[in-house]
Amino acid sequence: MNTLRNSVQLIGNLGKDIELKAFDNGTKLAKFSLATNEFYKNNKGEKVQETQWHNIVAWGKTAEFMEKSLSKGSEVAIKGKLTHRSYDDKDGVTRYISEIIAQEFMKITREETPF
Repeated sequence: MNTLRNSVQLIGNLGKDIELKAFDNGTKLAKFSLATNEFYKNNKGEKVQETQWHNIVAWGKTAEFMEKSLSKGSEVAIKGKLTHRSYDDKDGVTRYISEIIAQEFMKITREETPF
């Protein structure tokens, strides 16, 4: 049950290309936004799409593999954990951010059907 304590699984599409940063010690960091879509019918019976945006972060080899295999629009399944942090912006205002730290991912490819 320990693996369920802070576990997030998402399937969505990259909103932009991965931003990869390499540090002096050789560690790599990947950042990108992921869109997940939910569909439902409103009280008028109309189909409605609701999109949620998630901040995704990956480190090390996972970051490298993501940068090589994913690009804007790619559909991907991600497993990771939820984290929260804060920072002070250039004006000294404290900002809060929630991120998913990706531990595993799988690119989803769909075959086109001829009909």
